[in-house]
Amino acid sequence: MQLNFAGKRALVTGAAQGIGRAIALGLQQAGASLTLVDIDEAGLAASAKDLDADCFGVDLGDRAAVHAMVGDLAGQGKAPDILVHAAGGTRGQAGRPLEEIDEDAWHEIFRANVDAAFWLAQACAPHMRDKGAGRIVAIASGAGLRPSLTGIQAYTAAKHALVGIVRQLALELGPQGITVNSVAPGFVRSNPTTERQWEAMGADGQQRLVQSIHTRRLGTAEDIAAATLFLASDQAAWITGQILSVDGGRA
Repeated sequence: MQLNFAGKRALVTGAAQGIGRAIALGLQQAGASLTLVDIDEAGLAASAKDLDADCFGVDLGDRAAVHAMVGDLAGQGKAPDILVHAAGGTRGQAGRPLEEIDEDAWHEIFRANVDAAFWLAQACAPHMRDKGAGRIVAIASGAGLRPSLTGIQAYTAAKHALVGIVRQLALELGPQGITVNSVAPGFVRSNPTTERQWEAMGADGQQRLVQSIHTRRLGTAEDIAAATLFLASDQAAWITGQILSVDGGRA
């Protein structure tokens, strides 16, 4: 089976680095035209240049900005057939005791992971419906299925909420030819934040983590991209509302 995205346009968020960039590269290599989005404008510009892609530096937690971006694309005949929301993450936060969490820290993570996913789907779905088909894939996390290794309460809560959004939108959008799925990665060293988390574990913690994985290795951004591309493909037309754990197996 060979995945072919020729003639398809994909909107990939979080594409400045790591998993988002790996997904964008995979889609481009399989023939898709790309629009890349990230709040990191310098990294985004580098990705867009390397991948010959359009790009937008947008705060995806801003509903008006998201709708304006998708409207601009639609006006150019570039409304996405595929939406991959890989942006989000911990926003540089670290685990802290419950009593230390303030409103800004809590809401910042929800805006990036949950609000953004909803506004993007809200803006893109009508254009997919008009075409009679569409694919939405959200990058969640193992933290959306169990407690988070990061120790960040807002992060695990947000990823659980993202899983809920995926399942609800799959129900609502399925009759319109739009599938909605999620990939839930295990721990992947793919950006400066995950590198800091890895170092903070220390040698013993790193060894315990690897030993808890059935395959006895950490995943890569390319592992996550491969699963995402399948769910975004025509071959996955009868798969929706699913949360695919890509974590090497966990004990």
